[in-house]
Amino acid sequence: MVRGRISRLSVRDVRFPTSLGGHGSDAMHTDPDYSAAYVVIETDAEDGIKGCGITFTLGKGTEVVVCAVNALAHHVLNKDLKDIVGDFRGFYRQLTSDGQLRWIGPEKGVVHLATAAVLNAVWDLWAKQEGKVTPLTNDPRTLVSCIDFRYITDVLTEEDALEILQKGQVGKKEREKQMLAQGYPAYTTSCAWLGYSDDTLKQVATALPRGWLRAELPVKSLFLQMMDANQRWDVPEAVEWMSKLAKFKPLWIEEPTSPDDILGHATISKALVPLGIGIATGEQCHNRVIFKQLLQAKALQFLQIDSCRLGSVNENLSVLLMAKKFEIPVCPHAGGVGLCELVQHLIIFDYISVSASLENRMCEYVDHLHEHFKYPVMIQRASYMPPKDPGYSTEMKEESVKKHQYPDGEVWKKLLAAQEN
Repeated sequence: MVRGRISRLSVRDVRFPTSLGGHGSDAMHTDPDYSAAYVVIETDAEDGIKGCGITFTLGKGTEVVVCAVNALAHHVLNKDLKDIVGDFRGFYRQLTSDGQLRWIGPEKGVVHLATAAVLNAVWDLWAKQEGKVTPLTNDPRTLVSCIDFRYITDVLTEEDALEILQKGQVGKKEREKQMLAQGYPAYTTSCAWLGYSDDTLKQVATALPRGWLRAELPVKSLFLQMMDANQRWDVPEAVEWMSKLAKFKPLWIEEPTSPDDILGHATISKALVPLGIGIATGEQCHNRVIFKQLLQAKALQFLQIDSCRLGSVNENLSVLLMAKKFEIPVCPHAGGVGLCELVQHLIIFDYISVSASLENRMCEYVDHLHEHFKYPVMIQRASYMPPKDPGYSTEMKEESVKKHQYPDGEVWKKLLAAQEN
């Protein structure tokens, strides 16, 4: 049963010095320190249950997201959780339509990352209180009531969404059993970060466990299945380079140009699809409107949601449903800090209740930083196994948070002192 009034919201700047090893580096982001704005929500229910939420960042700038979370806090504090989830669409719109904060969005950038962190904590709290191993086990009508359909009704109406989810009930039990037995297919990107030396690349690639047959490499390597340009190219460059690389038969080129350039993606798609190359994008798509336009323009063949870029489960639901309507496979972006933990819920739900298909579908996985989470993701035979513990898998270990809090945690005190010397 949902209970309690939200009495406290705290947020901390948690950073891991991954740049020291080149982990996560790519053509655009050369020295990332995987980080998170980590939100914890508490209630007066005196049950000891806390809601934990994160949004993913790359180091510098996390402090700005923390400020944005604090600026949103008054929309959350002193509200009954029952009232929030009872009108989740209204609560979502309240957060994203603050009359002053909206000006530095709207529904994009720092303020939307902060919104994701807060909402992720609310979903975690809701699921934990009800003892659910995922926040997505609610009935179709309840899930639809959580979605803000503003700006997307020309593509997806509330009636459309309900129809898709109701159709998804057919065969649902069988698909649940399949996920419990086999898991959801994963692919890994950790074998080829651009900051790695050639020797490190060889060591990592040869050390991949058996079963990892799906791997994404940056465009500097020529033994590929998927390629990732990380937004480096202009539209003509993307077409030129990928036309030359077509002989290697890549499944897709990811982020070939600016994530905001819908028509640019459409131009690239029109040129490359006849060559057998798909376009994949989404990890830096601001919101459901960008995804709507990418789908309308036939600008992508693989849609990559991000659990912390969009407005939490609420907005990701709308994108999953639009992808289903256009019959575009969803292959989520993951890795970072906690992205795998969160997105496993979304993509397993997509298979069980929305797409009902594994064709051309897989979810990114990176084997870094899971040890800092209380309920880390489980991978078996290169597949995501369904979570077993109540919540949204967002809770971090308190010891890890304290050690990596910036700039006063033990790890950063030592690193910053060494830099000064």
